[in-house]
Amino acid sequence: MSEIDAARYFEFDPDAVPPGVKGRYVDLDGAVTPVEFLPGLVFRPVLGDNMLVSFVTYEPHTVAPVHAHEEEQISFVVDGEFEFDLDGDKRVMRRGMAVVIPPFVPHGARTYDTTCFQIDVFHPPRKALLEALRDGER
Repeated sequence: MSEIDAARYFEFDPDAVPPGVKGRYVDLDGAVTPVEFLPGLVFRPVLGDNMLVSFVTYEPHTVAPVHAHEEEQISFVVDGEFEFDLDGDKRVMRRGMAVVIPPFVPHGARTYDTTCFQIDVFHPPRKALLEALRDGER
């Protein structure tokens, strides 16, 4: 990468930051409410203004049924493995592997004898997960 590319990537204009806009740190274990849609499948979602990142754990022999949604999704495996079904194309995904799921493309996953820790990124935020979070607050 050239110095010009690096300068562009790390560019910062303090005048471009809207007043009152602040970032935040999140403690996944303490501040994020886990959502368990199915036994053995736990989501810990972190919500931004325009995206959602969910830290997902699968216990052995857990199935996330084939489904589709309007949000674009990118998933990547941090630890363990699972079998991923991307519109009928099934592959074992391991640490360091990612899958890009366009809106409305059917997909699902399952673990066999191992656990899996994956990260899902959604844009816009996944409506069903937002609804589950709201329901949990009631």
